[in-house]
Amino acid sequence: MDSELKEEIPVHEEFVLCSGAETQVLKCGPWTDFFYDQSVKRPKLLIFIIPGNPGFAGFYVPFAKALYSLTNRRFPVWIISHAGHVLAPKDKKILKTSEDSNAQEIKDIYGLNGQIEHKLAFLRTHVPKDMKLVLIGHSIGSYFTLQMLKRVPDLPVIRAYLLCPTIERMSESPNGRIATPLLCWFRYVLYATGYLLFKPCPEKIKSFIIKRGLQVMNLENEFSPLNLLEPFCLANVAYLGGQEMMEVVKRDDEAIKEHLCKLTFYYSTIDSWCPKEYYEDIKKDFPEGDIRLCEKNIPHAFNIHFNQEMADMIVDSLKDVLSKIGNASWHYHSLRTMRCPSPQNLKPPDERFSSDLLPTFWWKNQISRD
Repeated sequence: MDSELKEEIPVHEEFVLCSGAETQVLKCGPWTDFFYDQSVKRPKLLIFIIPGNPGFAGFYVPFAKALYSLTNRRFPVWIISHAGHVLAPKDKKILKTSEDSNAQEIKDIYGLNGQIEHKLAFLRTHVPKDMKLVLIGHSIGSYFTLQMLKRVPDLPVIRAYLLCPTIERMSESPNGRIATPLLCWFRYVLYATGYLLFKPCPEKIKSFIIKRGLQVMNLENEFSPLNLLEPFCLANVAYLGGQEMMEVVKRDDEAIKEHLCKLTFYYSTIDSWCPKEYYEDIKKDFPEGDIRLCEKNIPHAFNIHFNQEMADMIVDSLKDVLSKIGNASWHYHSLRTMRCPSPQNLKPPDERFSSDLLPTFWWKNQISRD
């Protein structure tokens, strides 16, 4: 399967200017521009992956390929990097849109709040408003996903997957207790060390170090992750991590309650960022939600060796609703009537996965505005 995916599924790399920040976007499938590319029929749904930290999109390519293959190559799968975590090579063209040229720059775009607004800005300028979305957030990407739904409840999301979700008590987790002093108290020491070590370092040496590291972990990467040793990117990774420790504290139960019918939480039994206790607490508070505990010993960094297993889980839970994509009557009905039911009316997760009860997307008052 892995060799088949590697050979047969091309991945297109773009760098776009999004709210003033260079942004790497990796795209599985023949669709590269939903607005102007008329060479292929435009799909009705986009699977959109939001990484953890570091937000290097290249680490999620095998996962994206697995999703694309399992959905019979009917729907594009895009991965967006975090602002400031990947820089375009000197010879790479950075694409701009007229909308982005007129867009207001986001305050503190490399911080926690700015990264959320960065993803929303990308969707506004690069994805048609009538295109359905499946959001997949990993680690802090789960927090971004939940906040995106909260800030723009009219996003046409049919399902959002929060994988190994760091959405609460990050500094209290086993890894958080180690990371907090490093990222919050000694952040500037990390900045200085990274600058002194890697700024004068030739790219050939950086490339050798990274390739050797990938070999040790038995990983392959189609897109050179030289940015991992770029002082500017390292500083932004550490800066975001410090804000995560300080600000991701209390679980946003209001947002979860509002969008519970379209959320799937997936916790690991061996995750030192969101331990099993966090799963038990949210399961107790939202018993009607689709909140799962992994029984396969998949680690927090599933995208290293467990891409296929995670993709299988996601596509299996989506198969009924994906089979309806393209059904004109269903599309018409979903635009006008489908909204999340109130929590007291939610059915247990196994019942909600029947084909006629899967959540579909909506645009609040969209028809009246058009």
